[in-house]
Amino acid sequence: MDGAGNAGGGDCDAVARAFVEYYYRTFDADRAALAALYGRTSVLSFEGHAVAGAEEIARKLAQLPFQQCRHSVCTVDCQPSPAFPGSILVFVSGNLQLAGEEHQLRFSQMFQLVPSERGSFFVQNDIFRLNYG
Repeated sequence: MDGAGNAGGGDCDAVARAFVEYYYRTFDADRAALAALYGRTSVLSFEGHAVAGAEEIARKLAQLPFQQCRHSVCTVDCQPSPAFPGSILVFVSGNLQLAGEEHQLRFSQMFQLVPSERGSFFVQNDIFRLNYG
């Protein structure tokens, strides 16, 4: 998790909040820089369309049909995930404001953060959905 810190004492909540802050700040300012958070085994499901690997994920994020947006996070929930020792599940809900649009869109996103060899984390799984209704 470059720029967002690491687990240190294994504090799930602190890691999740630092990651979420870094992820959305980076997404809103320099989406291409998010590629560094993913690895070769990472999977992104964006509105039901899945892509795998850091390069394909970066390509998908770059091809989204908007250039500028601003995320505002409402909730961050996390749990340790024993499937990968030291990994963390992070669930986010919030609002997304697209440039030139009057209304915000609600979204939910889930990340599985897995420890990397460098002592930080990478995003193994990422699921994003807009919440309509």
